[in-house]
Amino acid sequence: MSLFRSIVFTAVLAGSIVGTAVTAVQFFGTSQLIARAEVYEKAGETSQAADAEAVVAAGHDHAAMADHDHEEGGWEPADGVERTAFTLAANILTAIGYALALTGLISMRGKAIGWREGLMWGLAGFACVMIAPMLGLPPELPGTPSAPLADRQVWWIATATATACGLALIAFHRKPWTAVAAIVLIAAPHVIGAPAAPEGQHALAPEALEHQFIAAAAMTSLVFWALLGSLTGTFFRRFEA
Repeated sequence: MSLFRSIVFTAVLAGSIVGTAVTAVQFFGTSQLIARAEVYEKAGETSQAADAEAVVAAGHDHAAMADHDHEEGGWEPADGVERTAFTLAANILTAIGYALALTGLISMRGKAIGWREGLMWGLAGFACVMIAPMLGLPPELPGTPSAPLADRQVWWIATATATACGLALIAFHRKPWTAVAAIVLIAAPHVIGAPAAPEGQHALAPEALEHQFIAAAAMTSLVFWALLGSLTGTFFRRFEA
């Protein structure tokens, strides 16, 4: 029970701090870029909606018009305090979830660690969750065409899992065959290839804005995982002591 409490307390404390810190980083980085991209997205949607309504009106398809109005009425948090609050809550919950997984894996090693070792665990998480999937599915701005969500989720999970297993083989089993197996595991998802977006569609936001967003998202994720690993290592060691 003592170990369980240490894991939970570590995850909640580290996740709360990291989630709050990353929200502040996002507020001045990715959130601003997303807001700019949403301007292009809404302009494109308005144009498409006008075209669709013209076609529907010409055919007097009132049911289709009603469906379209219903889709436009979907709820979303209002800009400002409400949106920031939902972002903060989501970031804290995400950070706590990752911290639970990270602390659980660290505890399974059975070795005392500090912030330096925790940082290495965090960087490994960054490689698995951000860098490896980003090579096939880079972060997307609103209005960017993409493959079906289910296909992207399956590929992302497979890539993160394969990368984690490959890094574990390299770190904990220093044998020639494990190095070969690790390379195969890490490369396999990229050889298979990520799900491709439908042909003939293009992003609504400018390409320069997309590049800025990818760089900002990668840096934000690096801050997230570096902090999460360091704090997890620090807090877990203290709770265990």
